[in-house]
Amino acid sequence: DVVCVHRKGHNAGLMPPHPIIDRGKRSIMLDLKSAADVETLLQLVESADALLEGFRPGVMERLGLGPAACHVRNPDLLYGRMTGWGQDSPLAQTAGHDLNYTALSGALWYDATPGTPPQPPATLLGDIGGGALYLVAGILAALVRRGNAHESSPAGCVVDAAIYDGSAHMMNLLMTLQQAGQFATMRGARLLDGPPWSRC
Repeated sequence: DVVCVHRKGHNAGLMPPHPIIDRGKRSIMLDLKSAADVETLLQLVESADALLEGFRPGVMERLGLGPAACHVRNPDLLYGRMTGWGQDSPLAQTAGHDLNYTALSGALWYDATPGTPPQPPATLLGDIGGGALYLVAGILAALVRRGNAHESSPAGCVVDAAIYDGSAHMMNLLMTLQQAGQFATMRGARLLDGPPWSRC
């Protein structure tokens, strides 16, 4: 049972009335600058397995919804955080987009044909791959850990996923091939994008 918290009265024309990305989920509209709405969210936290947030570092704390405040209400809560650059990196407070994260992690370089600039993939390699999927893996690991915890001790934790880190980690197979001399840096001359069958 997933409950999406949407900003009250704000859509900015980006979402249709019934977005596919919210299919199968319930939703609630809250103004997290309202003390009453913050309390509503904290009441939801009391019975939740996990809370996932994607703000810049410090925002949830300023709203009164950081891990410490939520763990007071639910010591077993799995608190998931997804940021662009991590909680305390030099770029932690810098705005970013998928293109920034994958460019600086090095993942973007490999998405192009010879002689052309890098082309971001249509589905967001950083946000969805390096961020959301890594966060889900962390939350699932935390659920297993919590299931094995002693009943008398709180089993909540904070799971932190940085899009930049995850998109760099997704390059490990290619970097290993390169380390073994089997992956050229020149586009169109590598094992995975060089042979004709890889560009059919």
